[in-house]
Amino acid sequence: MSCSGCSTNKNGVPKGCKSNGNCATGSCGSGNKLAVFDWLSNMTLPTGEAPFNIYEVRFKNGRKHFYKNLEKLTLSMGDIVAVEGTSGHDVGIVSLAGELVKVQMKKRKIDAEGDEVKKIYRKASQKDIDVWQNARQREQETQRKGREIISKLGLKMKLSDVEYQGDGTKATFYYTADDRVDFRQLIRDLASAFSIRVEMRQVGMRQEAARLGGIGSCGRELCCSTWLTDFRKVNTAAARYQQLSLNPLKLAGQCGKLKCCLNFELDTYLDALKKFPKQDLVLKTEKGDAVFVKMDIFKGLLWYTYKEESFKWFRISLEQTQEIIELNTNNELASPLEEYESEIVEEPKVDFENVVGQDSLTRFDTPKKPRRNKRRGKRISNNRSKDNRAKESRPNKTATDKQKPDNRKPRPNRARNNKPKEGEVKQKTSPNQQKRTQNTKQKGQVKQNPNQQKNPQGVQKSKGEVKKKPNQQKRTPESKPKGKNPNQQKKATGNKPNNQRRRNNNKKGNNNGNKNAEDNK
Repeated sequence: MSCSGCSTNKNGVPKGCKSNGNCATGSCGSGNKLAVFDWLSNMTLPTGEAPFNIYEVRFKNGRKHFYKNLEKLTLSMGDIVAVEGTSGHDVGIVSLAGELVKVQMKKRKIDAEGDEVKKIYRKASQKDIDVWQNARQREQETQRKGREIISKLGLKMKLSDVEYQGDGTKATFYYTADDRVDFRQLIRDLASAFSIRVEMRQVGMRQEAARLGGIGSCGRELCCSTWLTDFRKVNTAAARYQQLSLNPLKLAGQCGKLKCCLNFELDTYLDALKKFPKQDLVLKTEKGDAVFVKMDIFKGLLWYTYKEESFKWFRISLEQTQEIIELNTNNELASPLEEYESEIVEEPKVDFENVVGQDSLTRFDTPKKPRRNKRRGKRISNNRSKDNRAKESRPNKTATDKQKPDNRKPRPNRARNNKPKEGEVKQKTSPNQQKRTQNTKQKGQVKQNPNQQKNPQGVQKSKGEVKKKPNQQKRTPESKPKGKNPNQQKKATGNKPNNQRRRNNNKKGNNNGNKNAEDNK
């Protein structure tokens, strides 16, 4: 149950704690810090038994003290009272009353008749509450200026918190430091800056975390600031017994020390480890000696490996390990670990079953491929399909075209009149033979030179051969140059081994023939 200040407004937005954590119920804000549930509140005292006249009063950040009710005031949990201070008075909230106060005093080893237990003056008036609230509002600014003064003096200390007394005449500065600090000059500067009496109190790292509070790695509030009142010693042996990695970043809490929760389950682990053999025990088998690697306490499994073959680990159960140890005590060698491992039957894991028909819970875990790769794949496939279509549309090459590659630059295709004349048979021509220069008069037909009708090799020229110039037609076979015009159709000479050499000679002769033609002109 919470106070009315924590309720929501008309729009459904929570108002927040208007009492700054000082709720009468002690169930929200800082009122929940180290709170004790009074399970004896509904029980009546025996007849003739007087109620216990000592009350527990809570102050800032869970600081609690015990006070006597000498004035016999009617007090209940949540009442704001003015109590005795070191000088002046302080203001706090009653957090516990009744017989449970005896238990808390016994736990903290406080004597009811000692000087530590001071008295309650009265219930706080409205004036006391106003002065107390104004003093609480000054704490944050005082802490900020106090840190500036400490940095100017160059003191190696950390100011963690400032707490004003209820009457506003005194302030307690809580700090942490590794070594002893001479703060005499600091006290003078603070007293002159704020016009108050100053008290310096050194606390440990754990106490600082308990006062300030925070969220632990488990996602919950720190145990030391919510319910843990005593700080037991924690060492790394607790982590070793629980088979945890000795990583200081994971084992340390916000205070910089080892986590207090390492001691919570330590007793359970110690009881379970009594059944397991010692880790330095060596198992003797027919294949060789086996040493310990790791264990699983909850499943009762151990992993061993041979000294000579340490790359292979063998998993055996706790009962099998005890059986091997018993054989070794009788000076007998056990079977190889491979046989023991094969005897272990693995239980099938019960995985998530989609009974309702919903989507998989891990559907967003698999990364998606970028879209540009898909587009790139489509482009490549389209280009390949275009190339295949172009190859299919091309006519088959003749034997002459396959043997003699054409190194001429490709020219754009033009419309050709390939209709044969009367008495002439149309021959299949390759694409290279269809590309002719503008010197040809009729495409698909060549005008033969009378001087070249007699071919010494007896090979007829193919149709569509380029016509020679008139000055070259009048030449005799003796004055004919060795070379050929590059626009002239190449003769089909068949498969000969010297085709490449003749091609080179023709290129040289072509240049000489062009020079002779210019001289004749």
